[in-house]
Amino acid sequence: MIRMQQSVDSTQALAESDAVAVERTLAGDRDAYRVLVERHSHNVFRLAYRMTRNRHDAEEVVQEAFLRGYQKLGQFAARSNFGTWVYRIAANYAIDRMRQRQKEEARREMPRTEDKDGMENDPLTRVKDEAPTPERLTQSIELRKQLEQALAALTEAERTAFVMRHWEGCGIEEIAAVLKSSSNATKNTVFRAVQKLRHALQPMVETRAQARAMGTEL
Repeated sequence: MIRMQQSVDSTQALAESDAVAVERTLAGDRDAYRVLVERHSHNVFRLAYRMTRNRHDAEEVVQEAFLRGYQKLGQFAARSNFGTWVYRIAANYAIDRMRQRQKEEARREMPRTEDKDGMENDPLTRVKDEAPTPERLTQSIELRKQLEQALAALTEAERTAFVMRHWEGCGIEEIAAVLKSSSNATKNTVFRAVQKLRHALQPMVETRAQARAMGTEL
């Protein structure tokens, strides 16, 4: 009980300290914002890295999240503590960055060469038979595109809740803090996101299941 109270007191003290730093930043003290970055960058990087699985992208998410936070600091007011606010900015930008990278990868063509006889030689023909065929790779890319579109159709709260819950493994209470919502409302947000994604992806899932049953899956 004592330990829990100490944790609550520590969180409250940090929020109050953040509020002071925000006020100083808005008053023109740039060093104050640097304190906020140093204080919260580790947690933001951890979120970004878990979502992107890429250090370079994670660092970009951190930089962009704090840049956007600085640019929009006047809109922050005192509606929530700075840590949860910038955490939410980072989560949403990470989704946008992943969607952009996946589109870039989908557009990238496989390299092609010519053999000694001058015949065009596709590297995919050199892989073992059990490896994914070009058609199956195309299906995987198409499924990712459908997921990207489905995620984009979610509300900001739904996207954030889904990613944090099912991609990062965050608890409901942690997500609720980011969304500034109650636990029950957050559970409903996660449920709505899952239902919407299932509905959006159902046609493709059924098509692949039917092909598998008929033995015609590529």
